[in-house]
Amino acid sequence: MKRLYRNKKDAKLAGVCAGLGDYFDIDPVIVRLVFLLTIFWGAGIFAYLIAWIIVPEVPPQKLSSSE
Repeated sequence: MKRLYRNKKDAKLAGVCAGLGDYFDIDPVIVRLVFLLTIFWGAGIFAYLIAWIIVPEVPPQKLSSSE
């Protein structure tokens, strides 16, 4: 079963976009661009902060096994 985690290994800020990219199997740059576009509509900053708080960080055992 897939789980959503913040990926600190590929993170630029908190790892939210990298984690979403891993979860949906897409490039994290695409997710970052979507968040950047939503910032201009006002919801992006709040969505990112909420995801930063809610989404757990990758456990060390999962991080080492994915390499």
